[in-house]
Amino acid sequence: MPRVEDVDPNSGPSPDGVRLLRYAAELKTFSRRSFFIGAGASSVLAADMLFTRRVQRERQVNKILTVNDDFAEKYFPNSSWILFPGYKTSWEEAQWILNSLRGALRERGQLAAVGYSNEGLDIDQVVIAIIEHVRAKQLTKLYFYGHSFGGMVATQVAARLLELHGVEVELILLDSSPYSKYDVLDQSWFEGVVVLYESGFRVPTVLRGGYELGERIVHKDERTWRQIMDQTLEQLSPLAPSSILIQSESAYIYHYDATRFVDKLGKARMAFIGNPRDKTVNYETARRSWSRTYSRYMTSNELLTEGAVPAHASPQWNPSLYSRVVADIEDQLFPLPGGGGRVTAF
Repeated sequence: MPRVEDVDPNSGPSPDGVRLLRYAAELKTFSRRSFFIGAGASSVLAADMLFTRRVQRERQVNKILTVNDDFAEKYFPNSSWILFPGYKTSWEEAQWILNSLRGALRERGQLAAVGYSNEGLDIDQVVIAIIEHVRAKQLTKLYFYGHSFGGMVATQVAARLLELHGVEVELILLDSSPYSKYDVLDQSWFEGVVVLYESGFRVPTVLRGGYELGERIVHKDERTWRQIMDQTLEQLSPLAPSSILIQSESAYIYHYDATRFVDKLGKARMAFIGNPRDKTVNYETARRSWSRTYSRYMTSNELLTEGAVPAHASPQWNPSLYSRVVADIEDQLFPLPGGGGRVTAF
């Protein structure tokens, strides 16, 4: 190794020194760039984790989701529609459905929906959330909109409200609602989800993503490829229903016995709407079974949502068509004073 006194100060850095200096300069530039990229990515990840944690904490309980409407609040201060969302329907999509039907629903009451807890479907807790909402808003008239499997829930909740609290529901509107598990057309996946749930197995996100995508591809004729990807990604977002909730909904449908609530609905009226082209629920068997078992309550079962795409319970995708059907039911069953069926804001 050369001594200090042997080094020529005018000779410049050695080749090894030049490489070392160049490496140091590159490392300095790379580290600065990496730092900012890493800091930015970390901030996004942290924000996403905080958002996800907040959403998950908020959705541990059932919540009544309202859509404010000045017209409905002014003319129907003591009446409200309550939407019972369908299978795998998020809180946001439930509010989307309400907004899609706003023009028709606001003609008889205010707008609200049940946001199911991500801890799993619990009918007793749903009843508690609704009765608290009823008392807080001083509601005296309730109209239930059962969206797909939500019709099953709406019927049971109506029976429980009357039994436990003496609160009577005016109408239960069944939108393509299965009467029992036998009305669900694709039994293979349905039974599998229930078996896993009742065995204590909770479906992880990775498996759920594959399932969500596969289910929509099977029903490709009802969706565009853009809708398939959008709906699949939506189900994997923090806003989507949890796997536990979805599995508990499956188990609820699987064990549902509609005959338990006959003679327990008081003076409630029922109406069934649907689409003969429905590829999720057998329209004919569901309509026939509801009409037969609840014959004393059923006042309308022939209004169709034919032409809707997708064909199964899709008011959010076909608002004009569904609004006309809902308006027909309102005018038929609950005509407004003065002979007119409509109320307008102007």
